[in-house]
Amino acid sequence: MRRRHRGEEEAEINITPMLDIVFIMLIFFIVTTSFVKEKGLEVSRPSTAPPKEVEQKKGPIVVKIDGSSNISLQGRILEPKAVQANLERQKAEKPDSPLIVASHPDAETDALVTVLNAAKAVNIASVNVATTTQQ
Repeated sequence: MRRRHRGEEEAEINITPMLDIVFIMLIFFIVTTSFVKEKGLEVSRPSTAPPKEVEQKKGPIVVKIDGSSNISLQGRILEPKAVQANLERQKAEKPDSPLIVASHPDAETDALVTVLNAAKAVNIASVNVATTTQQ
């Protein structure tokens, strides 16, 4: 058998399989991509209205712990056993008020734990811990 020899045969590149692979890879990447909504922090911006005067009944309950671990409430130094009773009285006067514990950096942790345990026993919903500046 004799082969017929054509002059110059044009070579064509069949790109159909390559397109199939590209589309399959595209589908794979779309399916495997995770669409995660980033969690953010909502910030309430200050209003331009003048500040309202805070009534004494609606202000926060402030407990201070000084550098020598003395616990004070409204300027009175409290014994660790009397903290819970005083917080109960303050909560009865201001039921929805948050508790702010202003602790000195040199104070012992035991005083802070005493106040936090008393706040939990009294069921104060909002407890914030702040640090006072060293003097």
